[in-house]
Amino acid sequence: MTTTATTEATTAQEAGRAPVVSFRQVNKSYGAVRAVADLNLELHPGETVALLGPNGAGKSSTLDLLLGLRKADSGTVTLFGTTPQRAIEQGKVGAMLQSGGLMEGVKVKELVELARDLHPRGYPLDQILATAGITDIADRMVDKLSGGQEQRVRFALATAGANDLIVLDEPTTGMDVSARQTFWGAMRRQAQQGRTVLFATHYLEEADEIADRVIVLHRGRVLADGTSAEIKSRAGARRITFDLDEPVDRDALHGLPFLTSLAVSDSGSAAGSGRRTVRIQSQDADATVHALYGLGLYPHHLEVAGLGLEQAFLAITTASDATPATDEETAR
Repeated sequence: MTTTATTEATTAQEAGRAPVVSFRQVNKSYGAVRAVADLNLELHPGETVALLGPNGAGKSSTLDLLLGLRKADSGTVTLFGTTPQRAIEQGKVGAMLQSGGLMEGVKVKELVELARDLHPRGYPLDQILATAGITDIADRMVDKLSGGQEQRVRFALATAGANDLIVLDEPTTGMDVSARQTFWGAMRRQAQQGRTVLFATHYLEEADEIADRVIVLHRGRVLADGTSAEIKSRAGARRITFDLDEPVDRDALHGLPFLTSLAVSDSGSAAGSGRRTVRIQSQDADATVHALYGLGLYPHHLEVAGLGLEQAFLAITTASDATPATDEETAR
């Protein structure tokens, strides 16, 4: 009896550690275009994961493979230890995608009710409408909605039942600030209940604020994977900002050690006069600032800070772009 109980407890613990999503050496090409290249990736229960990447990084193809909308050329994709199609049939996955229209000729509440009825673990209709913030438009025809309202309806369809994994592709596009705050509040509650949330976004401030894990894709491969703080740290560079009253010798500034970028904005009312603001990125801020004073300059309002997620993202992808691709890697 004790052995049976111990075995059941061990099995439950192993299930809790098992990945929700697993990509193993996954490749996907469209003709000569390689969209996903030898992708290895795991997502785990309760994680909120942001998927970042420049246009053409392979984000949409990765999500299509995850949801079983496309088949990998090689490698394996599993959800909850089974195929994506089977996991979706079991009601484990909810998705909110950019592509695909909404059914026309029906009311919002009728469409949401259909999604709820089809889900093995559907929520009460009133709860779904309230969570998505669409109670006030429940009686409106679907084809009479604004872009932001359509996004909220898609959110309702994605969360019409108790999914264990929620996949979101640019979910807040078209939403106003209030709607975006409501949306992410609902997503936080989903994650607190142990569900895994994966979202692709171009709003890097959302990734920085919401995600507890950030994955940067480029050329169909994972460039970086960690917390937002770890991604920023990986970029290495720091920001140096200061004002100068005297004319700026750009050549001298470009000669500063460890410099990776330089920008000067002239706030003077006439060319050559007024205060200039200088913004620098440096791989060694201490050495750069020391050399700055060595030029005989007197910077005002000197500030040294780590890169934000957006600057770190650009630094990481720009460094990757400087490395020649070995094959056709332009991704979707």
